[in-house]
Amino acid sequence: MNLPDGLVPVADGLHLWAPAHTGTWGFANCLLITSGEEAALVDTPYDRVMTEALVAAAGPLLGAGGVRTIVNTHGNGDHTFGNGCFPGAEIIATKAGAEHLCHEPSPQQMHFLTHQTPADQPLGWYARRHFGRFRYEGVEAVPPTLTFSGRYELTVGDVRAELIEVGPAHSAGDLVVHFPGRGVVCAGDVLFAGDHPVHWNGPLSHVVAACETVLALEPEVVVPGHGAVMTPRDVQWYVTYLRELEALIHGRYAAGCSAGEAAADILASGFHDQLGLPERIVILTAVEYRHLDGDTGEPDLVALAARAADWAYRNRGDD
Repeated sequence: MNLPDGLVPVADGLHLWAPAHTGTWGFANCLLITSGEEAALVDTPYDRVMTEALVAAAGPLLGAGGVRTIVNTHGNGDHTFGNGCFPGAEIIATKAGAEHLCHEPSPQQMHFLTHQTPADQPLGWYARRHFGRFRYEGVEAVPPTLTFSGRYELTVGDVRAELIEVGPAHSAGDLVVHFPGRGVVCAGDVLFAGDHPVHWNGPLSHVVAACETVLALEPEVVVPGHGAVMTPRDVQWYVTYLRELEALIHGRYAAGCSAGEAAADILASGFHDQLGLPERIVILTAVEYRHLDGDTGEPDLVALAARAADWAYRNRGDD
């Protein structure tokens, strides 16, 4: 596994851990907040190996107390499985996010998917291809210790952070972190850069609204959940992308296409084929169809991923 050498300064007291992998899953951005002897972390990596590498890189910036506060932008494992590497830390998330953690695949389930599912079948092939590099053994999902709804203000030394609930959008309980006076917003998986996004809850109009909340904060720098740091112009482009995709899906729904037919048609059209992971269009379309059908049940993340895996397997070419 290729890991970055260290942390990149984003603003005074803010350093970015950016694995910078595109074309695959699981390499989430994390933001370290330091001020004097105090330190906090926005999101934690997917496994212990990556989390220990982050801690080692952060060592020169940390006081004796280490990281004592963690903010989880949402409950997906690639942003939370490292929580257990910070024993005693307060873990902050939205109340909605905490209430839906039972629907997130556990480390044990991810280990099963990457080791026990048939390697010659779509889901097993896909799980090994994109998640087989991570080490889920010995990882325990550690839930939040403090939850909120709406807004919550966090101070780390002289660094002030506003936690703003924007879900349901990517997940049931998304939040973004705004640093007033520093021009930075950490957006979690409300935003992706470099690849097609994946949004489990939606609808897409809610993701658009979350992005517009980010823009309304007038940041200079936006940290997406995955991929390179973004500018407000990049965020606006992403909003346009989401609206274009929403129109394409809704048009096919109105024409009586199934979700699978709609996704295949959109993919065949070459929709933003400069982006990686095109199979995520299958997930986005299925989620949007659920809302158009009035389905208010909980999304099955593994079943949705299996749909994407099936498309990727059938279109894998020679690799």
